[in-house]
Amino acid sequence: MRRAVLVLTLALSAVMVAPRARAVTCQNVTWEGNRLTVCEVDATKEDLRLFRADETGQPFGHFNKLDTMLATKGEKLAFAMNAGMYHEDRSPVGHYVENGTEEMRVISSPGPGNFGLLPNGVLCLTDKRARVYETRDYLAQKPRCRDATQSGPMLVIDGKLHPRFLPDSTSRYIRNGVGTSKDGKRAVFVISQNVVTFYDFARFFRDALKLPNALFLDGNISRLYAPALGRNDLGRKMGPIVAVTEPAG
Repeated sequence: MRRAVLVLTLALSAVMVAPRARAVTCQNVTWEGNRLTVCEVDATKEDLRLFRADETGQPFGHFNKLDTMLATKGEKLAFAMNAGMYHEDRSPVGHYVENGTEEMRVISSPGPGNFGLLPNGVLCLTDKRARVYETRDYLAQKPRCRDATQSGPMLVIDGKLHPRFLPDSTSRYIRNGVGTSKDGKRAVFVISQNVVTFYDFARFFRDALKLPNALFLDGNISRLYAPALGRNDLGRKMGPIVAVTEPAG
């Protein structure tokens, strides 16, 4: 019954906030006492890509700077979210590919912080599909990704929660992540509106959204651009950004 109520809530919200007939919908939902914003992208129809720096190598850092650059090409942002962990100079911590060019190799060894809490994973984007891979699976399958960003930890791995997540954890933060459908046609981006544990955040992807694989993107710097909801989050400068673009005007 809870699943049915959530689906109905998502469907009704999508009708209310979806801009035109685009295949990106964003809505606010409540699930088991947590408030979250969910943005679903149809990867078969939308131009879903990664952006990090302009043509001079200067990182965008904020959604507005990326939107300004897109305007010079007759485009604009339809949706955007921070897309993986980065160093102080905003270079990616892990694997990063943008428009076919690899900027950073795959990191498969354990390490400090959330990124090194294995298993971690990779979001892989092609012209018609979006898939989250666990890093070892990514290395084994060698998918051809036009764009890719590595982050961690994985939230859901083939329908199972990350083995290190604890139901009674006291670590609570605003968190954001992405899950993908088995066929790669749907990419669902989620950002919490209140602080949540990894365990509860991962359960939302698995139990509410029914997505087989999901990846944590970040916590302290979680940001969302969703004009249909009046969201254009400011704050610390970001590294990689995942975005859907559309023609301006």
